[in-house]
Amino acid sequence: MSIFTGSHNEWDQLEEVIVGSALHANKPTLNVDQVAIEYRDNQSVTAEQLGQYSQKVIEETEEDLALFVENLQQLGIKVRRPEDIDQTKEFSTGDWSTTGFYNYCPRDSLLVVGDKIIETPMTMRCRFLEQFSYKNLMLEYFEQGANWLSAPKPRLLDNSYNLDSEGLALNNIEPVFDAANILRAGEDLFYLISDTGNEKGAKWLQTVLGDQYRVHLCRDLYDGIHIDSTMALLRPGLMLLNPARVNENNLPEKLRSWDKIWCPDLVDTGYEGYQPLSSTWVGMNIFMLSPTLAVVDSRQETLIKELEKNNIEVLQLQLRHARTLGGGFHCVTLDVKRKSKLENYF
Repeated sequence: MSIFTGSHNEWDQLEEVIVGSALHANKPTLNVDQVAIEYRDNQSVTAEQLGQYSQKVIEETEEDLALFVENLQQLGIKVRRPEDIDQTKEFSTGDWSTTGFYNYCPRDSLLVVGDKIIETPMTMRCRFLEQFSYKNLMLEYFEQGANWLSAPKPRLLDNSYNLDSEGLALNNIEPVFDAANILRAGEDLFYLISDTGNEKGAKWLQTVLGDQYRVHLCRDLYDGIHIDSTMALLRPGLMLLNPARVNENNLPEKLRSWDKIWCPDLVDTGYEGYQPLSSTWVGMNIFMLSPTLAVVDSRQETLIKELEKNNIEVLQLQLRHARTLGGGFHCVTLDVKRKSKLENYF
């Protein structure tokens, strides 16, 4: 009998979580995927501006993550970490070669839907082998009864990417998506069509999940990377929305009846290096520990007040290099187990 309870949504009481690592974080080899997705608006990046992140960024991020882990453990939450793999090493598929990226954002490469853990078909070449950092954990969850799946590995040939100034950076050649393109609400999943998730990816996901789930395509919200600095589902009937990207017309129809917190202007926490991997909206990348408790960057005081008005307590912490590395508290976590059951919230 399965003892793997899994996770069905973004908000129920957290029991076990994977928290990422900044060790060996690396700005990978410049390839067509990087140009199309990360440097599309500024293609003057040079090889000298790439390579391993500074020790300051890595060390301070590890300090912030360690404090985050300590706070979670004090709340009785089991915390797991990825295996330390050197991301600066080069690897090749025969069609292309690259160096790796990082293990900072487990949210991007693994999707938990109920008792299923899905290795997603990552968008960028540098992240092709990133799931290897979690293999030992996946084997453990598999022994507990998890339904461990892996999407077909994409070839990620040059024609997968659009270098034109208009249109999405990701073409619809083969199923490709990052797990962070998806928000879960029980039987309903919201999938962002963007530079990191195409329509074939959504079709593959719906096929694998079957009739028990409904995958809703979110179009014309945000062309960039991932959904979790555009929308956050806080509890049944309440969500946090990015007013620069979302409005009443482009909001998925299923969610229009929910109460809305329109995210206030956020504090720019700054970045180091050539260009940031996240905009200032990474400040709304919050992580729900329960329907009444959120982890939020302590510098976002106005957002914290808005959450508190809606009866959500806040655990205030910092990720000093969230913009530099491209990830807030939702990005750096994978909520493997929550005290929840599969429900229909609509």
